[in-house]
Amino acid sequence: MSKHLVISTSVELVRIKPENIVYISSDGNYSSIMQVDGEVRTVTVQLGMIEDLINTQLGTSGSLFIRTGKSLILNRNYIYYINLTRQKLIMSDAAKFSHILSASKDALKQIKELLEKED
Repeated sequence: MSKHLVISTSVELVRIKPENIVYISSDGNYSSIMQVDGEVRTVTVQLGMIEDLINTQLGTSGSLFIRTGKSLILNRNYIYYINLTRQKLIMSDAAKFSHILSASKDALKQIKELLEKED
């Protein structure tokens, strides 16, 4: 049985498989989970808390995710394109979806270097 990330607050519960998460973005006390099917689920949980949940709940599956900067957690399987000068990041499965994000040059450089070492 595959693991799920479970995010629970006093009024809501989100239970999602890690491979269905493209990225998680933050805006203050809220986090938005972008899913592969295009649905966006906003929860009243800070990104740091979600990062802790990923580490404690998912075990080795948690290594799918990369925290970049203060406002993004990325699923490394969907990182498709990085352009440092334009500060552009494209998350895609090369078939059904493509999401264009922006991040700092430093954050993108760290991700680029990390991925170059892996492949």
